[in-house]
Amino acid sequence: MTPPTTPRASRHYDAVVVGGGHNGLVAAAYLARAGRSVLVLERLDHTGGAAVSTRPFAGVDARLSRYSYLVSLLPKKIVRDLELDFRVRGRTVSSYTPVERDGRPTGLLVGGGERRTRESFARLTGSEREYTAWQRFYAMTGHVARRVFPTLTEPLPTRDELRRRVDDEAAWRALFEEPIGVAIEEHFADDLVRGVALTDALIGTFADAHEPSLSQNRCFLYHVIGGGTGAWDVPVGGMGALTDALAGAARTAGAVLATGHEAVRIDTDGRAAEVTYRSADGEGVAAAHHVLVNASPQELAALTGQAPPPPAEGAQLKVNMVLTRLPALRDPAADPREAFAGTFHVAEGYEQLATAHARAAAGELPAAPPCEIYCHSLTDATILGPDLAAKGMHTLTLFGLHTPARLFARDNDAVREELLKSTLAQLDAHLAEPLVDCLATDADGRPCIEARSPLDLERDLRLPGGHIFHRETAWPHARAGTGRWGVETGQANVLLCGAGAVRGGGVSGVPGHNAAMAVLERTAN
Repeated sequence: MTPPTTPRASRHYDAVVVGGGHNGLVAAAYLARAGRSVLVLERLDHTGGAAVSTRPFAGVDARLSRYSYLVSLLPKKIVRDLELDFRVRGRTVSSYTPVERDGRPTGLLVGGGERRTRESFARLTGSEREYTAWQRFYAMTGHVARRVFPTLTEPLPTRDELRRRVDDEAAWRALFEEPIGVAIEEHFADDLVRGVALTDALIGTFADAHEPSLSQNRCFLYHVIGGGTGAWDVPVGGMGALTDALAGAARTAGAVLATGHEAVRIDTDGRAAEVTYRSADGEGVAAAHHVLVNASPQELAALTGQAPPPPAEGAQLKVNMVLTRLPALRDPAADPREAFAGTFHVAEGYEQLATAHARAAAGELPAAPPCEIYCHSLTDATILGPDLAAKGMHTLTLFGLHTPARLFARDNDAVREELLKSTLAQLDAHLAEPLVDCLATDADGRPCIEARSPLDLERDLRLPGGHIFHRETAWPHARAGTGRWGVETGQANVLLCGAGAVRGGGVSGVPGHNAAMAVLERTAN
């Protein structure tokens, strides 16, 4: 927990950062290292936002990445620039997807070496055609990743500039102009392979493969460009290790981190600003040249008295678990330590995803809820206390898709429990033993499992509608009103540095970096 700091009431700061999530801490660290005076106002009693590690189960020494849990979009540049003591570790397996074919349990393993992946495709589909198509498809996305990812920490390119940078008309059409379902169907014939490819377009995004708005394409793009490779890595020590390092870097550089201080109003004339905040000691005001808002666009509008943007809606179920052991699988060829090390896909065939979306769009819970699961402790055992590690215990994180916030409105607790039960039933269909038999118990004898709906995330973290990206992701290029860095707002000296900024979303630090660069550019002379 970050020790609380009281801002000096009479102090005028170069910058006030509203919100101490990872993006706000990135901005604060950059500005403080550049010699600017910085105050961070955080309403909670700790920094980190959704990128935190906690011990949610009483008496169980497992430090879970409770909300966000994998790293792909964080540029190494930010880690280097801020001299962060933070590491990630690659997963040896990309994914495993269990399925029943011709009455027998089998599955698709992606990872563990080229030979094993090729053999897995052939065993599932009966030929090497799908594997060859898989290589071709991800060679295309890899090319785009290498061209697009470096632009995230540069001023926004125009659409034409980004298109020239991609320099591949077929890839541009597939990712930027046509629904991603078109490219997936052109490349792959097998329903399961199609589904595995589509999932990256649906994480935190309620859309169909052929959604005309291309919201699924934008989601897909951010999931395949990270680091220039698209790899999703495990944060060593849990996600809190990153935000702890960022808080330390900001504080060491001279930034004041005031937890338990909630910003309630921003007044600005475009040149100078005042931020009114509340704390246990009452109300105060901090003056600043610039205000950087590490919160949602809805919160920005409320703070500045502007008209709110269109409402956002999250569409995911988040579940954390601690297990006494990994469950055995029905597929005799699958090793649980391998299958759960990557992304374990459940009920995510192409048609299953379409059916789940259609059912949820009609106002009903999916009959076969799709989800994906992974085991952090297989890659990084440091999040477990020595006793748990010695006993062979593990963590398990589940992310459910196609469960929009509207479905929980009638009774959040009851719907959440109903969805959790049916989601685990889909998983159990592929296990040789019920998952419940593998759950650890806490100090009070309760199973170590917690679930969070979009409404829970809205309540706990103020994510608008529970949307993990604050709103639909935007193309990583300029358009009307985006400004030079994609962080500009209607007030000249108020910047948006949260996930709702252009090129925001995910654990990236990119909006924080870009907001800091915008401030430093303006104040260079």
